[in-house]
Amino acid sequence: MAAKVANIALGKVGEYAARVNANDPANSVLVLIALRSTATIETLQDFDTLAAIIAEANTDEVTNSGYARIVLDQTAGITVTVDNSGNQNTVDFPDQTFREVREGDRWAFLVLGYDSDSTSGTDANIVPCCIYDFVVTPNGGNIGVVVNASGAYVARAA
Repeated sequence: MAAKVANIALGKVGEYAARVNANDPANSVLVLIALRSTATIETLQDFDTLAAIIAEANTDEVTNSGYARIVLDQTAGITVTVDNSGNQNTVDFPDQTFREVREGDRWAFLVLGYDSDSTSGTDANIVPCCIYDFVVTPNGGNIGVVVNASGAYVARAA
């Protein structure tokens, strides 16, 4: 699945994931949000908050019955791996499933966002980290999320 790192999160995704794993700050999470959109992934990567992405004229969060955001907290199995020989940092999480999502919106993208306080935050507080092409037409069944075999996010030294 093609992916772009949101400009605001360049160089920060590994830190955000490590903070979630450490529960520092308390209630910090990564969250997966499905979008319907006719915008390009390059357009969406320029926005600094989830609220700004959703406010884009051609984009909105999906509204399919059964859909709910997937929240990944410190118990979700998020891994941050520093590979000194390969000069890279990889963030990954186990495959996820949106369960029993009904017909309705056609999905275009998934956003992996960082919320520093999931108990009181709003979409304006969620920093978009990665945006993945995710073209799906829900049919009432489960929708599996396998972001990338090499990791949800990989930063390499130049």
